[in-house]
Amino acid sequence: MPLDLTKLSNAKVKAAIAALQKGDEKAWFPLFSADVKLYDDGNQMQFNNFFKKALGHERFTSIDKVENNGLDVYGNFHSDQWGDFTTFFKFQIGKEGKIIRLDIGPASY
Repeated sequence: MPLDLTKLSNAKVKAAIAALQKGDEKAWFPLFSADVKLYDDGNQMQFNNFFKKALGHERFTSIDKVENNGLDVYGNFHSDQWGDFTTFFKFQIGKEGKIIRLDIGPASY
């Protein structure tokens, strides 16, 4: 069943989550700046390597909460490697309209 993205009010975040859900690299990577920063549970990760592995194998199974003007997304998540858990994706968008930072990690709410 496709994920309901209507709660996502920020167009860039909606496009990113839609690409993540489909595992679509061609849609995902152009949304981000060349020097995007990725933090997983507070640890800086290499963005391209991380998502080349994750895309197609990780996805939201529900979106439960959207905050911070549509930039922070909370929900249930499935990873082929790590199983099912609640998570957050917090996006920061730069002046040029690309995503410049993404923080992800476990969420409790």
